[in-house]
Amino acid sequence: MSRFRKLALIVSAVALTVAAAAPFPASIPLPDDFQPEGIATGPRATFYSGSITTGDIYRGSLRTGKGAIFVDAPPGRSAIGMKVERSAKRLWVAGGTTGHGYVYSTRNGSTVADLTLTTASNVLINDVVVTKGGAYFTDSFNPVLYQVPIAPNGRIGTPRTIPISGPAAAIVPGAPNLNGIDATRNGRTLIVGHSPLGKLFLVDPATGASRAIELTGGSLTPDTADGILLDGKTLWVVENFSERLVKIRLSPDLSSGRITETFTSDLFRVPTTVAEHGNRLALVNARFDLGFPPPFGPGAPPGTDFDVVQIRKP
Repeated sequence: MSRFRKLALIVSAVALTVAAAAPFPASIPLPDDFQPEGIATGPRATFYSGSITTGDIYRGSLRTGKGAIFVDAPPGRSAIGMKVERSAKRLWVAGGTTGHGYVYSTRNGSTVADLTLTTASNVLINDVVVTKGGAYFTDSFNPVLYQVPIAPNGRIGTPRTIPISGPAAAIVPGAPNLNGIDATRNGRTLIVGHSPLGKLFLVDPATGASRAIELTGGSLTPDTADGILLDGKTLWVVENFSERLVKIRLSPDLSSGRITETFTSDLFRVPTTVAEHGNRLALVNARFDLGFPPPFGPGAPPGTDFDVVQIRKP
């Protein structure tokens, strides 16, 4: 091998090493006027974020910051909370005021299913979690969950409504009530956040019975608790207008938790939801302080920029 060939290989190896060690960008731009709310992560540092106003789905890389519109949704759709079902290569999306849930292929962005969760007029399908047995959606205007069964072969079943009983069923008129949702690894227990109460609840996915998670070490700020993320026995809660990320250490049986830390950042601009990739957390800035999107408000002014921010897990 010539000396020049050896030198070229050395330079190439150094370049690859530098590229691999390059820091993940702290802020990743989304399209102007995108009006996002939800975020989910997939393999290889991929993230997805959806538009409340158009239902479009943006796919990008947490490592490089590059991305593009992945799903050009048909008119009339909306996208709020979302989760990736990695085993089936599917993205589940809460459809907001449409009363629908949408399922997209993470291979090519095609629509796998358009699910009518409810035909009621006063609904806000806000967030979703996917377990081995099914997907569960929250409705922020009604004390119910919507479950969509998933068969062992991956087949998507018919949605059913699960009435909530107990303290999580409280409804504050005019406010988004049940909001963020996650599940234990075995899918036997759901955790939901209640925004106006500033509380967290355990919910039995079979019966809808709920009980409060008793918090110590502080409290959540009422009217701001939004997306949640369960990571083992650590629960992360995004407080949107408070622009805080709250870390809660849960007890072994999940019945109680202690707020151990709270985090703020100059990059937080009314963040709403959080997802994880390895030792990083990614949050999407909804910028609701500039205006709630229709039908709840005029939306942010034309030309507003939006982004995803990421931090190392503290």
